[in-house]
Amino acid sequence: MPDKVSPRLREEIARAIDDLGYVPNPAARTLASSRTNVIGVIIPSVTNNVFAAVLLGIYTALESTDYDIQLANSRYSALREESLLKVFLGQKPAGLIVTGIDQSEKSRELLEKAACPIVQIMEIDDNPVDLMVGFSHYEAACVATRHLIEQGYRGLGFIGARMDPRSQRRLRGFHDTASGAGLFSENRVITTTAASSVTLGAQLFAELMDRAPDLDAVFCNNDDLALGVMFEAQRRRIPVPGRLGICGFNDLEMMATAEPPITSVRTYRYEMGRHAVNMLVEAIEGTGGDGAVVDIGFEIRKRRSTSLGSPGL
Repeated sequence: MPDKVSPRLREEIARAIDDLGYVPNPAARTLASSRTNVIGVIIPSVTNNVFAAVLLGIYTALESTDYDIQLANSRYSALREESLLKVFLGQKPAGLIVTGIDQSEKSRELLEKAACPIVQIMEIDDNPVDLMVGFSHYEAACVATRHLIEQGYRGLGFIGARMDPRSQRRLRGFHDTASGAGLFSENRVITTTAASSVTLGAQLFAELMDRAPDLDAVFCNNDDLALGVMFEAQRRRIPVPGRLGICGFNDLEMMATAEPPITSVRTYRYEMGRHAVNMLVEAIEGTGGDGAVVDIGFEIRKRRSTSLGSPGL
C-alpha cells in the first residue's frame, strides 16, 4: 500500500519506473482484482453535438477520480449495443454508463446481471436497471407544443429525423398536446429515419409546406432541423415569426446566434454527464448519494422565432 512506503522509497520506485518505461498491464491487474478502474461508456453517436456535451461532462467529472474511461459508439444499433456490453462486462469494469432506456431484452438481461453499478442517461422512467439520470422527452415536447399554442399558432407541424426512441417520444408529446387542443393534423407531420442535418431540415420543411400550406408553426425534434427550416423559410421569403414559428430541441449554441434567434428546448447535457459520473463513483465506493432516478429537467428557451403572441420576446 502507498501509505506504508516511506516518501524516500516511493520516490526511488517512481524514478525506476520512469527509467524503465514501465506501463502497468491492465489484463494482469484484472486477474488480480475483482474489477478494473475503468468505467465503460456507450453512446449512440460520437459526431452529434448533443453527446459531445455529455462526454465533456463525463470527462470533467472523472478528472478528480482514479477512474479511466473506455468509450464505445453503438451507432443507434441495438445489436451493436449488445455486443459492446458483452465486451465491456468481460473486462470487469468498475461501472457502466449507457444511453437511454430502450435496451433490447438481451442487453437488459446483461445489465441486470452485471457485477458493477450501472447508470442510464438521457432519459428517465420508473424502471431503472440500477441508477438513472435524465429528463422526460415526452414532457419536454408537451411543454414546447403548449408554448407554440400559447403564442397563437394554430397550424402546428412536426419535423423529425433519425426517429430513435427519444425522438419518437418527442413526437408523441407533440401529438398528444396538439390533439388535446384540437390542433393536430397528420398532414402536418413529416419524419424520416435518415440522419439529421441542416440540409435535411430545409428539404423536409419544403415538402411539408407543399402538402400543408396551412402550416404556421414547426416543432423540430432537434436544432439542426430547426436551423434548416429557418434557412428554407428565408429562401421562400416566409416571415419568421410573423408567418411561421420555429422551435428546436436541445438548444445548441447556434439557436441563440441565428437571426432571428430560435426558440428551443434546453437540455442539460453537460450537467447530465457530470451527474452520471458522480452517481456511479458514489455507488462504486459505497458513499451513498442521490436516489436511483434523478430528473435533471429541461427549460424552454423562448426566443424571437416564436414571438407571434409576445412582441417583447
